[in-house]
Amino acid sequence: MFNIDQIIKAIQTDPNTQRTAMTGAAGLAAGLLLSGGKPTKLLGNAAKLGAVAAVGGLAYKAWQSYQEKQANTAQTPAPREDAFIPAPGNEAAHEDLGKSLVRAMIAAAKADGRIDAEEKDAIFERLKTMPLSAEEKAWVFDELSTPLDINAVVSRADTPEHAAEIYAASLVAITADTPAEQAYLEALAAKLRLAPALVTEIHKAAGEKAPQPAPTPPQPWAYTPSGSNV
Repeated sequence: MFNIDQIIKAIQTDPNTQRTAMTGAAGLAAGLLLSGGKPTKLLGNAAKLGAVAAVGGLAYKAWQSYQEKQANTAQTPAPREDAFIPAPGNEAAHEDLGKSLVRAMIAAAKADGRIDAEEKDAIFERLKTMPLSAEEKAWVFDELSTPLDINAVVSRADTPEHAAEIYAASLVAITADTPAEQAYLEALAAKLRLAPALVTEIHKAAGEKAPQPAPTPPQPWAYTPSGSNV
């Protein structure tokens, strides 16, 4: 079984560096689930929950909030926690979801080209020191080395709940303060078919600013000459 938490730890960058991809992603998600606080206070909580449970809990919390605010809440089935977080002992489901979330995190970090050759080398060096199997290391190498493919990320969303988790994992992996990152998240939400209101709740649950709706293009102004019957 793949050690998802160790893999995420390996792909995190040095926390002392300034705003680089993947810093504190798992810790951020875990801490937000526990206390709704800010990432600076939460990095230690990932070890308590595990990254999969942390991201799943964040998506679950957002889904609950989303449904509570819908006008037809009474007609909408309540979210099931086990649809977001695999049951204890279901190692196959845990690993499969974990791979999907790590793939989403890595893809999001590639969105504005932050994982360059130097960053890959640093991650590879960290991987060498981690208690990971050769298969796990090879999988991470492949994910880091392949070109960004948003469709490959989306294809892992086999349920609406997993779609929300994939988006949540992508969101917490980056700061989303560049046009490229924001455009990537917007495209991802659209391809995952997430309702805009649900996307907003995921951002709130992650302590992130809600995405701004695209401005409506101005309508062309038609000049009508005075006295015209048009």
